[in-house]
Amino acid sequence: MTALLLYSDEPLAEAAIARRLPDVTCRPTTEMPSRPTATPSLALRRGASSEVTVDGADLLVAALRAVGVPARGDGEPVPVPTIVLPHEDDRLAGVAAAVERWCGAHADRSVVLAAPRSACAGVDRAVEIVELALERFGAPLYVRKQIVHNEHIVADLTARGAVFVDSVDEVPEGAAVVFSAHGVSPAVRQAAAERRLVTIDATCPLVAKVHSEARQHAREGRTIAYIGHAGHEESEGTLGEAPGVMHLVETVEDVDRLEVRDPHDVAFLTQTTLAADEVGEIVTALRHRFPDAKGPRGEDICYATTNRQHAVRAVAAGVDLVIVVGSRTSSNANRLVEVTTRSGAPAVLVEDATELDPALLRGVARVGVTAAASTPEPLVQRLIAALSSLGRVEVDEVRVAREDIAFTLPAALR
Repeated sequence: MTALLLYSDEPLAEAAIARRLPDVTCRPTTEMPSRPTATPSLALRRGASSEVTVDGADLLVAALRAVGVPARGDGEPVPVPTIVLPHEDDRLAGVAAAVERWCGAHADRSVVLAAPRSACAGVDRAVEIVELALERFGAPLYVRKQIVHNEHIVADLTARGAVFVDSVDEVPEGAAVVFSAHGVSPAVRQAAAERRLVTIDATCPLVAKVHSEARQHAREGRTIAYIGHAGHEESEGTLGEAPGVMHLVETVEDVDRLEVRDPHDVAFLTQTTLAADEVGEIVTALRHRFPDAKGPRGEDICYATTNRQHAVRAVAAGVDLVIVVGSRTSSNANRLVEVTTRSGAPAVLVEDATELDPALLRGVARVGVTAAASTPEPLVQRLIAALSSLGRVEVDEVRVAREDIAFTLPAALR
């Protein structure tokens, strides 16, 4: 059992924690050190806030949330992580359980970073488009759907004046609106034109390529099988390019059910953020049923998605756990989890370090870390800092490719 130095003037809290951690040494808060100690240390005090807060320990925030105690933290390092309880708060049993989880994860460990990881060129471009549009048009600036699937990016842009809407019908007539990186259908563009909106298109060029291929196949009279996920914004936008002749295919079984006008005149396209091995099974089934099927001009799955999947597969082979930093709404992030588990390693998806339950790290000596193509790299570095708060961390990197692609901005913002 990990020893703990607890600085507190709360006898009830000390007793609750001591029941779970027999190897705890309690000292008054007046003896708190001004610099970190070798032994895991924690302070507990009462505060004026109505909610539980944590100073300087993202993984303590995560531990509290894991046992049902809503908590928030500031993320700034302090010599002794501190839990601040509201006055008269009676959640000491939950706090004690969280402290046990946190202490149990203390150990020296290796961290293996997958590379490439984090935000791709399309994501960087989309975020820059919103930032430049805010400078050009001022706030409020409307954005249809999430510009990219990452809650931190959306929150930051919201604070700067971006207003995220589900439909262009929510945008005041004549205002400026940005279309997200996932692309939109012609019907959305028409609705925006009818409202006389100033439109700025942040569609990823790789998604725009798939839209172009869909239009071309439709003009040439083909039935199109679109390999993608129902309800995803990218799928909805692409399917809207050729309604009536393009059909969503999510599984091998969907291939068997596909109805086509002419089995010799079929094409297939792919959502850009899928897992390559998942797509491969469906493409094999399509080519078996329709040997003449025409595939995309070059790979539809984007280079960033492919690179990140190859990288996490390489990392998964030598670690005890892989942490994927990304949003649950991100197809790319979810595919990284799937690729990892198919490679034989357990994986967990977290929005940031405050979602990583320390109990998952108990007994884990080697941790793999990657991030979705929509995740800012600072969130990865914050996660590594959180892991470092549990003991010495030796960081290594496994790189499978280098990325130097950059996309040009829309003409309206150059």
